[in-house]
Amino acid sequence: MKVEQLSIFLENRAGRLSEVTGTLAQAGINIRALSLADTSDFGILRLIVTDHAKAKEALKANGFTVGRTSVVPVEVRDEPGGLDAILKILSNNGINVEYMYAFVQQSDQNAVLIFRFDRTDQAIETLQAHGIRVLKGDELYHI
Repeated sequence: MKVEQLSIFLENRAGRLSEVTGTLAQAGINIRALSLADTSDFGILRLIVTDHAKAKEALKANGFTVGRTSVVPVEVRDEPGGLDAILKILSNNGINVEYMYAFVQQSDQNAVLIFRFDRTDQAIETLQAHGIRVLKGDELYHI
């Protein structure tokens, strides 16, 4: 139910993002989802990739600072109020969403969002108890 996400710290300068994507392309690794946040000095690129261990190794070998975090892929009804329904369940159970971003493809007729929670295991249990589908890593890479 949890998926490994890579976080790459990047200097905020032209070409640095391309260096990451080039490194991954050379290693034969496909990016499945991403989020990029920045400050004036640096950015944090968060990635879900087809082979996180190989990606981490390739990126580190090319001088990138890389971290790993567990995140949760969740199916969200692709209609008005779909995300709100999930966020209310989490809020009512005292679970905080630290950040989230969209996945590149849909699963059936639903959108897929990647969530980082303050209490990941409780979030998974709560979502499943409310009939919300939490995807497994293998499913995520083959959507």
